[in-house]
Amino acid sequence: MSQELEAKDETTPGQVERHPTSEEVYEEFKPLYAEFEQNDVWMNGERPLLAHYTSVETLEKILRNEELWLSNPLFMNDLDEMRFGLTRGKAFFDQTDLEKTCGLDSAAAVQLRSDFGDYYAEYESKHALNVYILCLSKHAPDNTDGILSMWRAYANNGSGAAVVFDTNALGPLVMDSPLILTPVRYASNVDRLQWLERKVADWCAIVAQGNIPQNLLYIAAYWLFNIILAFALSSKHIGFDEEHEWRLIYMPDRDENKLLADKFHYTVGARGVEPKLKLKIAPLDGAIPQFTFSDILHSILLGPSISSPLASASVVRMLEKLGKGHLAPKVRSSTIPLRHAWPI
Repeated sequence: MSQELEAKDETTPGQVERHPTSEEVYEEFKPLYAEFEQNDVWMNGERPLLAHYTSVETLEKILRNEELWLSNPLFMNDLDEMRFGLTRGKAFFDQTDLEKTCGLDSAAAVQLRSDFGDYYAEYESKHALNVYILCLSKHAPDNTDGILSMWRAYANNGSGAAVVFDTNALGPLVMDSPLILTPVRYASNVDRLQWLERKVADWCAIVAQGNIPQNLLYIAAYWLFNIILAFALSSKHIGFDEEHEWRLIYMPDRDENKLLADKFHYTVGARGVEPKLKLKIAPLDGAIPQFTFSDILHSILLGPSISSPLASASVVRMLEKLGKGHLAPKVRSSTIPLRHAWPI
């Protein structure tokens, strides 16, 4: 939320009434984001273990290339969840009587709606295709088995693997990084709608009290859109809460220096061509703090359906062939009694 905004003309010669500057208007809306910051356990110092459940084929690629592929939410199973936040948040804004609720005259209300519409349209046309997400699951330090529902849903029904990362290995945070690591917040549809409605109302109250000149109303629109977007990207229905999900999110509008723009890629599969972001598991100036691959890789969990000694030995051999034999002690097998169903 620290993106710089280009200020328009702020004063008029002979102006009697003092209006706030663009910086002052920007600061007025910061409390709206405080709830995110207060609940952001990552920013507040928590460094959890995070597991990425996947197939054995993908595990091999991660280890071989020391690379993760982030997916676009428009091509993910969570598409409806993201649309829920964006469309409902926009609907609350569209239904708000800005003249009455925000104390604006008709011209200012029209300007504010136009500014908000511009941010929404810009996101849909320029940024939506280049937002990328990696889904991870918070992993308890004493858990050597993984989570059954995660094995079933994301690791080939237990025939896959989980790569567990130790975020404590990361160096100091890189402020204004285009990559955001955040826990998912779970709530019912009713609670999420109430949250959005409350945020729009709180935003209106700031606009009403801010005496914001018309040429700076775009800052108010910027804040509201980005709060709705942050909510859409980091919230899910409470029915998914057992996943304990965290998300690594690439935000293209924050990547002013195009640090990762050359990492855009694609895959061709059953659903056609899908955009991807190839992210090296390595430090990157301006985006990713210092660490080593060996330090951040906490463990490799083999799924319960392939947890035999032979499978474990085969993974160790794979590591040796990849020049990563030193990681062999980190290979573990889930003991959950889940096996493939065989016909009777």
